[in-house]
Amino acid sequence: MPKTILIVDDSASLRQVVGIALKGAGYEVMEGSDGQHALAQLTGRKVHMIISDVNMPNMDGISFLKALKQLPAYRFTPVMMLTTESQADKKALGQAAGAKAWMVKPFKPEALLNAVQKLVLP
Repeated sequence: MPKTILIVDDSASLRQVVGIALKGAGYEVMEGSDGQHALAQLTGRKVHMIISDVNMPNMDGISFLKALKQLPAYRFTPVMMLTTESQADKKALGQAAGAKAWMVKPFKPEALLNAVQKLVLP
């Protein structure tokens, strides 16, 4: 059974690029257009990993991560931040909120898939 990854980004084109890479590697993909939309998708369904942007309208990635970690079913779901933010203070905020990895855009699909393979839950 394929592993499911939730992509959270306000850019439809970025969700598409990441989705194509993940689907090509055999993953099932869910999408959220911002933190609020992503939380609404999490209805108890098993998600093996989440890839989230930081800067989004309605609910940013750090707020989404904090809210996610309050949900018992998703408390241990690994989250990678995929963002244009590269400042140490932003990374520290993400790490404190529970992010397991931080990748800066633009990214190479091979690097993304490599990180996903290391983080995705069994």
